[in-house]
Amino acid sequence: MNQRPARRPAPRPPEGTPAPAELARMARSGLAGAARVAHWADTALGPGSDGATADGKATLSEASAERASGDLGLTLAQIRADWDTARLAGLVEVHGDSARPGWRLRAWDRDDSAVLRGWVALFDAWSLAHPEPAEFEAAAVAEVVSAMPQVLSFLQLSAGPVPVEQLLDLLRQRVTELRTERCEVPYETETGIGTGGGSAVPVAAVSAARTDLVDRAPADDPAPAEDAELAPLLDWSLHALASVGALTYGVGQATLTPLGSWAVWVKLEQICVAAQSPAGNIEVAAEEMLRGCAQLRPNAARAEYRAWLAARPVGSAVAELVAAARGEDALLRGLAFEALRVVGAPAEPDVRAVVDEPTLRPYALLWLAEHDGVDPEDAHEVLTREEATWLWVDTAAAVADHGEAPLLVRHLESALQPTVPALLDEVRAVGHPRTVQVLVALAAAHPDPALAKAVRRAAFQVHTGG
Repeated sequence: MNQRPARRPAPRPPEGTPAPAELARMARSGLAGAARVAHWADTALGPGSDGATADGKATLSEASAERASGDLGLTLAQIRADWDTARLAGLVEVHGDSARPGWRLRAWDRDDSAVLRGWVALFDAWSLAHPEPAEFEAAAVAEVVSAMPQVLSFLQLSAGPVPVEQLLDLLRQRVTELRTERCEVPYETETGIGTGGGSAVPVAAVSAARTDLVDRAPADDPAPAEDAELAPLLDWSLHALASVGALTYGVGQATLTPLGSWAVWVKLEQICVAAQSPAGNIEVAAEEMLRGCAQLRPNAARAEYRAWLAARPVGSAVAELVAAARGEDALLRGLAFEALRVVGAPAEPDVRAVVDEPTLRPYALLWLAEHDGVDPEDAHEVLTREEATWLWVDTAAAVADHGEAPLLVRHLESALQPTVPALLDEVRAVGHPRTVQVLVALAAAHPDPALAKAVRRAAFQVHTGG
């Protein structure tokens, strides 16, 4: 019973993959222009000078771009391209209506992992780094972007040049599958038996299993993807991936670069690790995933979060996590924001949008403070006394629901108030919906009879409106 399960050995990258230090050197080389512009902005547009942006979207203002062009000896087009790359790689971060240096820029010369994370962030945003031509339909572009992970996986497994014709055939098959999946709808029979909607559709990268299609007329079948419509989109995708350094493209074939091959392998490994976990966290919705991670150690839980996120579009994943945080389970609320910390900058707009929701406000303020560079140990200082007390009650509710009595007693010691009577007064005033249950559980758990009696009295007063 006391033996820990054997840990899964750390996976080794494919033979021939350069060492992390060499990969980081390649990433620094590819992002040298972006880092140069970001460092320039940090020096020239830092505190006490004019802001780097004018529209609240981190678009470099005309005056700042011309100034950078003169200082760095680059054209305006080069400056804007490097600025956009710096944003996508996290060297520049958007906070509200301004842009500022990202933490990766601070660690650029000394931390190889920060450099590689920055490059992977750019790799993930390849479709933004090289926008599609205006003549392409948005729906068709979205299908190809959704299908490209399978194309990249095939390139990684091939470990060498692959003819574009072969990639086009694979893309056509995958897009046709996506169109077929969109036609799968829940159904109900006359006896009232239906799908229930409780299970998530398995991720395509892990499982090809799908529910049976509803019988329908041939006219309702999705049109198969045609090479004529996909060929120019594949050409754009390969050029975009080449522009971020993920592959080389030319002479009718494409080949992953060492960086691109390593990044695809990392993502596949994350997905496989999660798929092999007992809870199968990669397959489930956010709430169930968080419950599956509740008993894990922090590092193991973060690995699960990363794998779950890697298998989903970041926008929908963040929306799921925020929805889980709005639920009644306080433990899931805290875990959801831990998962959002793994998401990082892409989650900022969604987190900022919930600051005015009383249930989420303390968590959101702490997340934003840490994202802005405040030390996690000092982040609580951004909360008012009332917000900190509300968070204490919410955390106590999580402990009462999922922890043991000694944990709840120890949680009492973490309160800001110097005395128990002061804590009880402020807890009663804060209006948390779980106040009564928390006080009753604390009274039952505390070994001091006099203190337990005072806590029970406070619970009764809250219950009766006193």
